[in-house]
Amino acid sequence: MGSLPEPVPDSNRTKPLGIRFVEHVKKGSLPYRSHQAIVLVVTFLAYTSYHAARKTTSVVKSALDPQSPDVGLKLVPWKASYFFDPPASTALSSTLGNGWAPFNGLDGTALLGQLDVAFLAVYAIGMYFSGHLGDRMNLRIFLTVGMIGTGLFTSLFGAGYWANIHSFYYFLIIQVLAGLFQSTGWPSVVAVVGNWFGKSKRGLIMGIWNAHTSLGNILGSLIASAMLSYGWGWSFVVPGLATAFIGLVVFLFLPVSPESVGAARDIDELHSPRKNGESMKEPLLSSESDEEEKAVGFMEAWRIPGVAPFAFCLFFAKLVAYTFLYWLPFYISHTAIDGKYLSSGAAGNLSTLFDIGGIVGGILAGHISDHLNARAITAASFMYCAIPALFFYRSYGHLSLTMNMALMFITGMFVNGPYALITTAVSADLGTHSSLKGNSRALATVTAIIDGTGSVGAAIGPLLTGYISAKSWSAVFTMLMSAALVAGLFLTKLVVAEVAAKFEQSRHKERLHQDLP
Repeated sequence: MGSLPEPVPDSNRTKPLGIRFVEHVKKGSLPYRSHQAIVLVVTFLAYTSYHAARKTTSVVKSALDPQSPDVGLKLVPWKASYFFDPPASTALSSTLGNGWAPFNGLDGTALLGQLDVAFLAVYAIGMYFSGHLGDRMNLRIFLTVGMIGTGLFTSLFGAGYWANIHSFYYFLIIQVLAGLFQSTGWPSVVAVVGNWFGKSKRGLIMGIWNAHTSLGNILGSLIASAMLSYGWGWSFVVPGLATAFIGLVVFLFLPVSPESVGAARDIDELHSPRKNGESMKEPLLSSESDEEEKAVGFMEAWRIPGVAPFAFCLFFAKLVAYTFLYWLPFYISHTAIDGKYLSSGAAGNLSTLFDIGGIVGGILAGHISDHLNARAITAASFMYCAIPALFFYRSYGHLSLTMNMALMFITGMFVNGPYALITTAVSADLGTHSSLKGNSRALATVTAIIDGTGSVGAAIGPLLTGYISAKSWSAVFTMLMSAALVAGLFLTKLVVAEVAAKFEQSRHKERLHQDLP
């Protein structure tokens, strides 16, 4: 009995300063539900800011390169001559109307595409390392450093406007470093949310929570579009500063796990994983301390059943989603809708409908997967439905603004629905798989493997789009429809297993009913 008071000072030492202050004012400890609410709000704000900072590039593209004669990219290597000064052919003007050297020349679109690839490539590679580190570090500190670094380098990209910088390599290095710091975000927030919520309603909760991705894209588009009239630099600095500020909020308020703040888990929460016959037999976190658990290795995490199929599915799902993220405003501004072309700002604002559809799709996919207790069936069905949605948007989206808006919304719903489901609920499910025997220190690693593999596809999609669109945007949509098909096919084995389990469950219920007098 004498050892019971010991966890109290330990938990007090690991409590964030903001929570300590709130408890001091309240003169008592916060209940478990209050901690859950704080986790959802703080991580929601954190990843909203990440995506707001990430989205601005796609909106500003048309301002940096407003009069590119070619919609697509040409294969142009990074030119060493851009390191100090832009070539005479590209140093046309530093004003917004004429673009920004070196991106306003004949190869400007190619250079912008290469910035995207550099960012996404480093982001994808960094994701694997971030997951490995996240399971071995304090996630609150790790996420704070990532957010402040993201805010800093996003702002430095915009600072090139006032510093009158025209070196391509300056912007390239800034994007590489921004991608590295951004890679810390997703494994961290999913691991923290997974630590606090059981599996019974994880799909719906995370589907609603995952609206931060689309909301961040929407806010990023609106902020970037609004700031363009004041100078494109503000389109980066404003979301950059906001990201750094929310990083401080994370440091002050984010509780990483119930054990870190001494929160007693609710009885319902303890038993929620077993309510619907889920495969996970242990509570989300075991009763052992974090120090006694050994973090799961990278290759060991790959061997968890379901990780590889969902990771490769996300490779193609994210290829589709990120092609829209980086190229949709550009595509809209270069496509006549009802015979008219929209401005860069108007195209950026219109593109938010894709993300609004993504919010609905993420919530719907999470709710359906919870109701059916079938993540693979839900994800595969959405991917297959994305194929006709993509076809109709390309074929009929140009007929009228109303038609474009409606089809864009539907496309966003089916494209982002499975993407949201896999990166949230599925990642958290697999990170607490029964094969781990209650070990909680696999969430960030599993999340990083799945989303890191997806992020490789996210880098390849925009790159291929740039080169293919030089010949035909219809060919781009054919590529996207093919990617959606392959994404669904990767889940075939899991879908068959889930269907077989459903039939077996149905037969078991039938037998029980027949045995009743």
